[in-house]
Amino acid sequence: MSNKTPFFKAFGPLLFGRPARRTLQKLSRLNSLQELYEIFGHLLPERLLAATENGVNSRDRLFSTQVTFWAFAAQILSPGTACREMVRRVEAWWQETMGSEQAPSGSTSAYCQARARLDPVALELIGAEIAWNLEKNVLSEERWLQGRSVKIVDGTGISMPDTPENQARWPQSCEQQPGCGFPAMKLVGLFSLGSGALLQTATGNKHVHESTLFRTLWSKLQPGDIVLADRGFSSYAALAGLLAQRGVDSVMRLHQMRKADFRTGRRLGPEDRLVVWQKPKRTEAWSEEEFAALPETLTLRMIRLRVATPGFRTQSVVLVTTLLDAEAYPAEQLRELYGRRWQVELHFQQIKTHLAMDVLRCKSPALIEREVRMHQIAYNLVRSLMQRSAHLHRVSLRRLSFKGTLDTLRHWSVLVAAETTPRAQQTLIDHMLARIAGDPVPERPGRSEPRAKKRRGKNYQLLTKPRGQTGNLPRRNRAKVKQPKRVLS
Repeated sequence: MSNKTPFFKAFGPLLFGRPARRTLQKLSRLNSLQELYEIFGHLLPERLLAATENGVNSRDRLFSTQVTFWAFAAQILSPGTACREMVRRVEAWWQETMGSEQAPSGSTSAYCQARARLDPVALELIGAEIAWNLEKNVLSEERWLQGRSVKIVDGTGISMPDTPENQARWPQSCEQQPGCGFPAMKLVGLFSLGSGALLQTATGNKHVHESTLFRTLWSKLQPGDIVLADRGFSSYAALAGLLAQRGVDSVMRLHQMRKADFRTGRRLGPEDRLVVWQKPKRTEAWSEEEFAALPETLTLRMIRLRVATPGFRTQSVVLVTTLLDAEAYPAEQLRELYGRRWQVELHFQQIKTHLAMDVLRCKSPALIEREVRMHQIAYNLVRSLMQRSAHLHRVSLRRLSFKGTLDTLRHWSVLVAAETTPRAQQTLIDHMLARIAGDPVPERPGRSEPRAKKRRGKNYQLLTKPRGQTGNLPRRNRAKVKQPKRVLS
């Protein structure tokens, strides 16, 4: 665990090296960034963060590529941390070593420019390396039947600052007045069911359908994979294209526009039929050449899934899959697999809520793309810590809490960076992993989590036109509520 790389030497031992005195008072004052490198540095190829021979990242700067990357990651892992706080860390070191006369400027401009210089290709390769390590370490018992790897796909929406550049790239909803809304990005993520890793993302604006974004991720799928998706991605072209072009099977919910007739086809079991679909007409999302390459017919299994929750009406869900062997892939196993599709909702909640990706903070499209990529990297770093803890202490990865792991990482990592010997660091890391594994979330089968808020917001008026044209508004919504008439008895 010793740090033998020289890229922190520009900052000296006080900010990024090990503290001279192992005391909490010294550590609190220095607030080192090396804490993340000591735990996750072995997961990243150092050549991707090394200085280039020429170009924007070839000069010796205060915020080098390596320092900027780890500072950016620290911001993501500690939501609410401003760029100013990262600059203050540098100022604290400079004040300690060089004195106040040579202190750098307190402006955040240099750090923000350094973030813009991060190579997006290098960030993508770093994210792919971390995700590949997570997939490589998936145990056989964490895979599905026949050792198959399952990938879950789903989409979500992200907001960002209202700037002209962001609005041009990701326009706001047409239902919002100009100057009163925020740019909206569509994001489709490809997750691993076994490791929970976010393998790849695709982004677009409101004019691009999520299924179109998903097609850009097909190259990340391997032959033999199984795609698990909701009905928004279910279509003849998607099911046939994945199987014919990538050798990938699918388990999806039947699209709401296609009727499920269990009187047709061949019966394989209770509410399990083998049906044949005819090739429909081509849509604009597919070119004539791509659509012509699809087969004229497609044989599928159609399975009914009944969802019974105590206290609620029983719901019926129809699944379609290209896994046609009823003996190798029983219907009950397929029903149970689709029930695990809900994990992708939890993964998006972890990224958008606990890592604050729901509302991005950068003000230009170039930085927004880097911010999305850094969120993927930070999320997978936490998942790697969870996987390591689960395998070491033989607990189920699904029982470990993402938020609990994130909180444990924040507090234990500073102690790891304070130690001066690799053995002491490894001892602390072992204790941290044991603490993560020792606090599993309880089993909560059939839990209902409706998307509704209990706490009411403040009764401020809504902005219906640009702020500069509003004039003076009352601080509260003073609209009177009609009181019921009192009836004299």
